Amino acid sequence: MSMPFYVSPEQLMKDRADYARKGIARGRSVVAVQYADGVLFVSENPSQALHKVSEIYDRIAFAAVGRYNEFENLRIAGVRLADMRGYSYDRRDVTGRGLANAYAQTLGTIFSSGGEKPYEVELFVAEIGDAPEDDQIYRLTYDGQVADVHNYAVMGGAADVVAAYLEERYAPGESLDDAIRLAVSALGHTEEGDRVIPAEDLEVAVLDRTRSQPRKFLRILPARLTQLLGDRGPSEPNPEPEVESSVPAHAASGAEGPPSPPPTSTGSGDDDAPIAPPG
Repeated sequence: MSMPFYVSPEQLMKDRADYARKGIARGRSVVAVQYADGVLFVSENPSQALHKVSEIYDRIAFAAVGRYNEFENLRIAGVRLADMRGYSYDRRDVTGRGLANAYAQTLGTIFSSGGEKPYEVELFVAEIGDAPEDDQIYRLTYDGQVADVHNYAVMGGAADVVAAYLEERYAPGESLDDAIRLAVSALGHTEEGDRVIPAEDLEVAVLDRTRSQPRKFLRILPARLTQLLGDRGPSEPNPEPEVESSVPAHAASGAEGPPSPPPTSTGSGDDDAPIAPPG
């Protein structure tokens, strides 16, 4: 009788992590930026039907990169969990922290089990409060780790390059218009030169605390983006880049299902159980 090959747990986990990271890196980056009145999400996404950024509940939004079918399953599960908790108890019992905990447990279980491949996804779960200091953004990785991030965060594609661009130029308390311009410029920043991303290829959404209705999620449509961004020059890369390092954020479409900006939608939440430790 043949004996199965032995693979050490360390090597197995490393192989699974490498597999998930490669799939995520093939996708286009998603940027989350805190501005004066809420949280902004921007992604390059030419699809008009498949979205990376969505509403979960009144004050809570969800963004993802990676394989579309996998993160769409997670999004639907989050919506169902939030609706059930809000209906059974109180809408204030639905919190970004509680959803981040649930996602962390699911991703961690899938990653550590030997029966199926790890999910090739990374997630943002964001919740806005009554004041900027109450806003929360949680970043979840493929293995279930959770990080509480502040000011801005990037995942997928050339995340390191985009994050370095934001680190140099981000200022707390910016207006929505300035935050959108900054995020779009960061996504278009490459090592060959800064490229122009057409407004039709951008998916932009916000959690806006100034909205009068309970649901704070809103999509920014291409018509407003075109007016806001104005004439940014040709769509080809600039042959004389002014900025230092970058890698193109565009990538193969096999690792994710791209989305794009449709009409308005919404999101909300409160507080919950302690967040899962990042280890």
